[in-house]
Amino acid sequence: MNNKVDINQLLSSISGKPESERTLSLFDLAVLGIGAMIGTGILVLTGVVAATDAGPGVVVSFLIAALASGLIGMCYAELSTTIPNSGSAYVYAWVTMGQFVGFLAGWTLVGVYITTTATVANGWTGYFQSFLEELGVRLPHVLLTNPASGGWVNLPALVMTLLITFILSRGTSESKLLNNALVVIKIAIILLFIIVSAKDVNPTYWHPFFPYGGSGVMSGAAAVFFTFLGFDALATSAEDAKQVQKNLPRAIIISLLVSTTLYVVVSLVMTGVVTYKDLNVSEAMATVLLLKGHTLTAQIVSAGAILGIMAVVYAFVYAGANVTMAMSRGGLLPSAWAKLDERHQSPNRALWINGILAAALAGFVNLRNLALIANVGSLTVFALISLVVILLRRQHPNLKRPFKVPFGHTLPILSILICVLLLGNISLDAWLTYGAWLVAGVIFYFAYSRQKLM
Repeated sequence: MNNKVDINQLLSSISGKPESERTLSLFDLAVLGIGAMIGTGILVLTGVVAATDAGPGVVVSFLIAALASGLIGMCYAELSTTIPNSGSAYVYAWVTMGQFVGFLAGWTLVGVYITTTATVANGWTGYFQSFLEELGVRLPHVLLTNPASGGWVNLPALVMTLLITFILSRGTSESKLLNNALVVIKIAIILLFIIVSAKDVNPTYWHPFFPYGGSGVMSGAAAVFFTFLGFDALATSAEDAKQVQKNLPRAIIISLLVSTTLYVVVSLVMTGVVTYKDLNVSEAMATVLLLKGHTLTAQIVSAGAILGIMAVVYAFVYAGANVTMAMSRGGLLPSAWAKLDERHQSPNRALWINGILAAALAGFVNLRNLALIANVGSLTVFALISLVVILLRRQHPNLKRPFKVPFGHTLPILSILICVLLLGNISLDAWLTYGAWLVAGVIFYFAYSRQKLM
């Protein structure tokens, strides 16, 4: 049950893909990472977390999450350049801790990507609804809201997720162009919001800066942490990356710097323009602009957010499918799920499995509950990634490491401690849901995966 992957055999199989077949440049990787990190966190959860957890102190929540992400990003950079495989945490854990732990890591990661995709899509509906209302179009409330909030289904989120999955099934070389365009649009509308709203900032709204105290700031950090999951989305793209050993670490650093800067500035502007109590809406940017009379800008921001958030869904459906495909190749999931489409060379079965499950959750589950569930899994995976760095160094000290986390084991250990601290600030309901997902995984492993590999 605890047998490990032969590291030399794994590395030889990875190096077999010719550079000419790799499609993602440094620019593409950076855009993929930024696209994954900037989305629901900045366009949706900034307002929700400010209103319910941290107040203006949401700025500090993002800085704490960014600090932890910087440490984790370095751990990802070391692992993804040492073992450039699309399986990410699943492969890293299997190499160092054995088959069962590797399966649980991959199972967790697939669950994280599905719930994160659903969270992003769920928040997207707020901007879609706001944009339509500005045009005089009102959809029935029951088709915009999940059952827990009094509706039937969040239909726009469900349909959009399936649409992005269809686009991805056409192949990465074609769909990456659309993704790059969507990310550029998203950054443009965020900058537009900052420029237009900056003159409306009233410092009195920043007092009190910590209305919910330090515990609120930490709860906020835990709530927004999954927005930095773009690190793993980059790691799962390793097999498609050009000059992977140079470009992946650079893309991770670029993504973190750009994302953190935008998160901090938007948080300051948003909580400085209106009282944080007015921000408990999914379309926070549009709401802030409308409250200050910037109707045209609000329409532009809503339209841009509609397109920009779709880039996050793109990144996470793609990453989740890559992990599913890697686990299928390893025999832990049905091998048919790893089959590539003959025409487009995309893992369509894995894509549709992830896309359909995410669409269903987006349509029927509450936004905040989805975010908290995604955070439990992502923090667990990030702590595991940091531990793997230490274990891999001890077990395979002579491996070629193009990038190495500095200061020995200090930073990986610090990364683990921060993840554990943030995990302690997540609700019991989220833990129970994650536990149920793990139990389902254990049952699947012993009923199928272990039997298949024996």
